[in-house]
Amino acid sequence: MSPVLQDFLSLLDIERIEADLFRGQSRNLGGKSVFGGQVLGQSLVAATRTVDAERIPTSLHAYFLRPGDMAAPIVYDVEHSRDGGSFTWRRIKAIQHGKQIFSMMVQFQVPETGYTHQAPMPDVPGPDGLATQAALREQWKDDCPPALRAYFTRELAIEFKPVAPQNPFRPTERPPQQAIWFRAAGALPDDAHLHQCVLAYASDFNLVTTALLPHGRHYTSKGMIVASLDHALWFHRPAKVDDWLLYVMDSPGAQSARGLSRGSIYTRDGTLVASVAQEGLMRDVDHSSKTPA
Repeated sequence: MSPVLQDFLSLLDIERIEADLFRGQSRNLGGKSVFGGQVLGQSLVAATRTVDAERIPTSLHAYFLRPGDMAAPIVYDVEHSRDGGSFTWRRIKAIQHGKQIFSMMVQFQVPETGYTHQAPMPDVPGPDGLATQAALREQWKDDCPPALRAYFTRELAIEFKPVAPQNPFRPTERPPQQAIWFRAAGALPDDAHLHQCVLAYASDFNLVTTALLPHGRHYTSKGMIVASLDHALWFHRPAKVDDWLLYVMDSPGAQSARGLSRGSIYTRDGTLVASVAQEGLMRDVDHSSKTPA
């Protein structure tokens, strides 16, 4: 296992300090605050550790309330909302410097059989012949501002292979849709709950950039302030996140400096394993007539 992946797994292995209190650390991915996917993943770990192992997460709904401080630990406070015969609910508050920065509800269920159907996976090229994000970033690094270059070219715990890559430093206007293959950058332990937490982490990548596509902008563009505002994730079926998964995203609309993006996540054989929705802040301070305080 690579050091980067091992460090990522240690990041998810948050410390238990009381029965329903946990403490996690952060890593700098090049943004101005804690990456939202990290808080999603750590919150799901905290919730899962308070629920019987037979119950699996089926959905989560979250709000990002304040930017996270990468230099300070995050405390996760888990509330037992209800334990029913089939379903369990947990509410998680993430706290830093005495203030709540994040709120999430998670639903768990005892697995059962029932009716099934799914939307088909789009017909796109498979991952084997596509360039990795790491290779693409090496091609684009000369366009990257020097202050961002170390973070832009760093090794990540998640590998990505965009179906139709675009240089983020030379964005062009495109339809608000994209498809990206992704997987953990190495083999993961055979732990279904861990794979779901890694999937939650990875689900926060590339959603806001999808909403920015028709505007020819990127989160690295000058004057852009970009952040996740809320996040919803439904787990439909188990998935091995150390094998390639296809993330198909689209954005139906944007307004008031907010863009809505949706995503469907499929296995290689076309099985739908998760659905995602997120609204993100996409404020362009260079072109906005009014900048809120």
